Amino acid sequence: MRGKIIKGIAGFYLVDCDGEVLTCKARGLFRKQGEKPLVGDLAEVEAAQTSESEANIVALLPRRNRLIRPAVSNVDRVLLVMAVRTPDPQFYLLDQYLVTMELQGIPAAILFTKEDLDGGELADYRRRYETAGYPVFSVCAENGSGIEELRGFLAGKTTVLAGPSGVGKSTLTNLLCPEAKMETGELSRKNARGKQTTRHTELFCLGENSYLLDTPGFTALEVKTDEAGLKQAFPEFRSLEGQCRFTGCNHRAEPNCAVKAAVERGDIAESRYESYRKMAEEIAERRKY
Repeated sequence: MRGKIIKGIAGFYLVDCDGEVLTCKARGLFRKQGEKPLVGDLAEVEAAQTSESEANIVALLPRRNRLIRPAVSNVDRVLLVMAVRTPDPQFYLLDQYLVTMELQGIPAAILFTKEDLDGGELADYRRRYETAGYPVFSVCAENGSGIEELRGFLAGKTTVLAGPSGVGKSTLTNLLCPEAKMETGELSRKNARGKQTTRHTELFCLGENSYLLDTPGFTALEVKTDEAGLKQAFPEFRSLEGQCRFTGCNHRAEPNCAVKAAVERGDIAESRYESYRKMAEEIAERRKY
């Protein structure tokens, strides 16, 4: 039989085989090969010979793509989630993730939750990423605002939710897929950051050929590329390619830089440019070692 891995926890995998969900173990050959099944994988399964599981995963079909963090495969796009407030958006983390998706060739969109807490800043948040070329959505779990528009965007695709803890990914999953019954949590009073409620990655069906992957929150990410790759990972920079005075301009100390001029005009968000500078500095620092 062939099926899709929808959940993996403690060495067991739930595999959806045409509507029948089987509890499976992975054959030892995967360990020997240094391979591990991932949520989102298409797998070949066979009936188990013992009572430990219903079936065994005996082979994995070729992956279209693979993410390391979160560890999933065969996704059509990533929906990066930040709250308007409580917790405040971590824009550098968001920009790091957008760069990572650009480097892997996986489309990304952005969602701001807790729209009801907007004090006027949401319009700026939307503008800085829409001008960069990313689809931006906002929702309110309290009144359902924005949910239907988002549902339409998710239709027919496998989308992974990613972002820090406390921004409402599990609450959103419950709204889009009530049978998910994901645990939700409150913010820590000490640091106003989210408490981890999702401890594993799980795939939920939203309708025909529409899947949503809820993943554990994270607070750090390292961009792995060189400076040339980093420049190409900012879509708003790519649109100005060839317009700088110097060929190979790094958009930092060079004069007559089209990117810096666009930042001064407000055509590129200053926060995006500062994220680029910080990532470039970190890449240069790592290169020393």
